[in-house]
Amino acid sequence: MTTGKQLYSTLADGKLTVEVVEKEFAAPKDNQVLVQMEAAPINPSDLAILTSAADLENAEYSPGKFVADMPEPFYSAQKARHGQRLPVGNEGAGTVIATGDSDAAKALMGQRVACVPGNAYSQYCYADAGMCLPLGDISSEDGASAFVNPMTALGFVETAKMEGQSAILHTASASNLGQMLVKICQEDNTPLVNIVRKAEHVDLLKGLGAEHVVNSSDDDYFKQLKAAIETTGAYFGFDPIGGGNTVDTCFKAMEQVAVSKMTEFSRYGSEQAKKMYIYGRLDFGPTILTPAYGFGWTLSGWLLTPFLANAGMETMVRMRQRVLAGLTTTFKSSYKSRVNLEEMLTREAALDYRTMKTGEKYLVTPHS
Repeated sequence: MTTGKQLYSTLADGKLTVEVVEKEFAAPKDNQVLVQMEAAPINPSDLAILTSAADLENAEYSPGKFVADMPEPFYSAQKARHGQRLPVGNEGAGTVIATGDSDAAKALMGQRVACVPGNAYSQYCYADAGMCLPLGDISSEDGASAFVNPMTALGFVETAKMEGQSAILHTASASNLGQMLVKICQEDNTPLVNIVRKAEHVDLLKGLGAEHVVNSSDDDYFKQLKAAIETTGAYFGFDPIGGGNTVDTCFKAMEQVAVSKMTEFSRYGSEQAKKMYIYGRLDFGPTILTPAYGFGWTLSGWLLTPFLANAGMETMVRMRQRVLAGLTTTFKSSYKSRVNLEEMLTREAALDYRTMKTGEKYLVTPHS
């Protein structure tokens, strides 16, 4: 039996309680391995359980714990989790210190692996041997972000191929994931339109070799966007913002480019198929659509797990191999701060990583 600290999040009675507790970890069984966690990133997808829309400004903070009010409608909207004590942390990396009886599990004993346990903010966690990625000489810090962002970025390119698309549009492109997508599209010769919101983000992506970078803060943003879409043929995109009118603007730009190519007038607009996937909620507000995009537009959601299930094992294995080969180059993540389990629950840290600022990702090091 191994004892260690683990972080839990509980939503009940209008309050969100996030705390570090002591837990006992029994010997793993069958195809399980027990990983001593050494590094785990805080991704936007982790914040849904870790902080959600809780009032962190006015929360009560104590060593290894905070308690915050959860405002409506966010409290009622999460009724299914009320009273449940949930572990947090999608992915991370560490060393296998015990295994189950299966050959696949035993083969990982003593190895450093990246894994997706769902409770990575813990000193120890169980992982399925089949989902572990042996890192070899790659450090746990470099391997900690081997799944969510790299596989999502690759998933966008795979989705485009599956749907017969030759170019991609991506919003909020200066993120770690966005930078990975720039590199992937360069390697695959896939035209990519990048939308950012600051001049320094334009410089950042241009420095990586991005050809089409549009700044939404510029006065001629819409003109820039149409020009990039016309050059690339990007009528297919991905948006992590969710709320607001970003998707609406993209659809309008796509439609205006399509209409400019029509030789005959149609009161219904163009027949050009236009599609946007929302894959995050950086903005919790409503998604604003003012349809004037012709009749060939589709807005859908995109999540990594369903994509992998539909893509099949062969595609997933190929993607994982590509990630492993590029973990210190194409898929390398950078971190602003490193915190242990108690430090990540301080007011200063929680308010900082909750803002999800570009280039300011946190890394949790449970044993530091």
